[in-house]
Amino acid sequence: QPPRPCEDYWWEWKHCRGLRHAFHHYYAHGELPACGRWRDDYEACRAWEKGRAAAAQEALCKSERARVTEKQKYAPVWTLRKSPPPDWYLPLDQDKPN
Repeated sequence: QPPRPCEDYWWEWKHCRGLRHAFHHYYAHGELPACGRWRDDYEACRAWEKGRAAAAQEALCKSERARVTEKQKYAPVWTLRKSPPPDWYLPLDQDKPN
């Protein structure tokens, strides 16, 4: 069984090709998104479901592993606290001039 349903790959490919996503990706990264990977994953998923093709299974698993390692590559922006700050109950200094 594939890691995700094949419809997920199809939806991701359609979303990636959408105008809104393309505009946002271009604004954030300065280049258009590469959507071919989702299409290839969808085709590999269909081949895996239909004929249990070993090559399609390996390609899809490799792509999923690459996607997970790419997601884990970036550290979180904020450091999580273990407890609240000691002065959390005091009012904010909004009225003070800087």
